[in-house]
Amino acid sequence: MNPLLKDKNCIITGAGRGIGRATALLFAGEGARVVVSDLDEAPAAAVVEEITNTGGQAVACVGDVTADDFADKLIQTAVDSFGPSIDVIVNNAGYTWDGVIHKMTDEQWEAMLKVHLTSPFRIIRAASPYIRDAAKKEKEATGQMSSRKIINISSIAGLDGNAGQANYSSAKAAVVGLTKTLAKEWGVFNVCVNTVAFGFVETRLTQAKEKGDAIKRDDRDIAIGIPENMRQLFKAMIPLKRAAAPEEAAGAILLMASPLADYITGEVLRVTGGL
Repeated sequence: MNPLLKDKNCIITGAGRGIGRATALLFAGEGARVVVSDLDEAPAAAVVEEITNTGGQAVACVGDVTADDFADKLIQTAVDSFGPSIDVIVNNAGYTWDGVIHKMTDEQWEAMLKVHLTSPFRIIRAASPYIRDAAKKEKEATGQMSSRKIINISSIAGLDGNAGQANYSSAKAAVVGLTKTLAKEWGVFNVCVNTVAFGFVETRLTQAKEKGDAIKRDDRDIAIGIPENMRQLFKAMIPLKRAAAPEEAAGAILLMASPLADYITGEVLRVTGGL
């Protein structure tokens, strides 16, 4: 059986850690050429090294997905490294900046919209010549178009809401609207666009808040994590009685990126352990 992503050119944002890292490693193991995008150089380089050491192909693209010029940089990195065709984009990069709505600042609100919604929009727009236009050229030349995939990452917070996350929930809900609209616009070019919405996955963002970890954004340290008592409560509510491992989350993304999902588009796949 051939690898599911043999010779596919794939971009994964937020690929230095957590779900993104697991997805990059899984994609490479299935034959993909991977652009590993991350805010931080060290984890991105580590993932690239892990892939290349096992015979895979990967390059890093380091930078802030919310920067005005980053989308063009990311797409150009993919094209320069692997050629003028982009087969899969996984818009995974993001973080949380929680607060109850009556105390939430404009900065908190705008930050979540920018990283979870505006950044995927810009990346998809920048990639259009290598997806939409490439499909047109294929049809003119052969009468057929390759199947291409865009997978936007959301959360059950975006589908069901979550107290203390009006900004994050709103941005993740809007990702679904982007997905469904683009599925209608680009279906004619044989592009499948779907959302994977995760529940509780064991990552840096869901670790115990008591660890005191933070994400640095500009000159600000933003605390991340969930209080341990809440983590245990969430697990108790999940029928499978545990959080997902990043590798399990990556499996759902691989499904939507693979030929197994060539006739699935405009959908939201909930990956929640039954929550």
